[in-house]
Amino acid sequence: MTLEYLSQNKAFGGDQFVLSHHSEATGTEMTFSVYVPPHEEGAKLPVLWYLSGLTCTHANVTEKGEFRQACADHGVIFVAPDTSPRGDDVPDAADEYDFGKGAGFYVDATQQPWSKHYRMRSYIEDELPGVIAANFPADMARQGITGHSMGGHGALTIALRNEGRFRTVSAFAPIVAPTKVPWGEKALSRYLGEDREAWAEYDAVALIENGAQLGHLLVDQGTSDNFLEEQLKTGLLSMACAKAGIPADIRMQEGYDHSYYFISTFMAEHVKWHAERLG
Repeated sequence: MTLEYLSQNKAFGGDQFVLSHHSEATGTEMTFSVYVPPHEEGAKLPVLWYLSGLTCTHANVTEKGEFRQACADHGVIFVAPDTSPRGDDVPDAADEYDFGKGAGFYVDATQQPWSKHYRMRSYIEDELPGVIAANFPADMARQGITGHSMGGHGALTIALRNEGRFRTVSAFAPIVAPTKVPWGEKALSRYLGEDREAWAEYDAVALIENGAQLGHLLVDQGTSDNFLEEQLKTGLLSMACAKAGIPADIRMQEGYDHSYYFISTFMAEHVKWHAERLG
């Protein structure tokens, strides 16, 4: 495995890296960012994964997420992958912001032509963790995961499918039930086919209803988010967690929208929340 270091910048005493490598999962070059806080030589640090939303790359949160001060204060490595495979040979729906490049939905596609490259589930669950463990001072026994919108969907479903891997789980404005909303129905039908039973493993509410558990959950959702009612449906997650006995702090934040102004406002709280529980 050869990593190409695209950039390295000092920030809050630590280092912000942007890197690329060839992915076996997607068959493409993949770019991701990693912030490593200041630490003593030989120390192993907890890892917080951040999965981005529709239209985004690693760069959105890296440039606008305002996580580095908190990660430096609490000694947390912050990993931000891309949202889909990239490249001239990767199929796309260029006129659709919610499908194709930038909209991988963290699934392993089964339908042509998407199945060759759109394997973001395998990339995030299996391949990239090995890259992080081999190249950074990461304690992979202390992992947390978070994400925004489509990435919140990714964070929730990955954690629910891999019970015990992530000690902490949070999300910003997640798509909680993609099988019941237009974004999800469009993406899942085209990536996975029309068998709705196959969609359930990519739906956080369905996974919880089918018995998957989380130790604790933190969610922030803006009340002025224009996607709340049609696409996000936060209330379905609240009801599912209550019925399943999952401790969930689902906070409706008055007046906040879906943007990085919202995310950056609460990012430091999320980093601290994860750090306190990761030890």
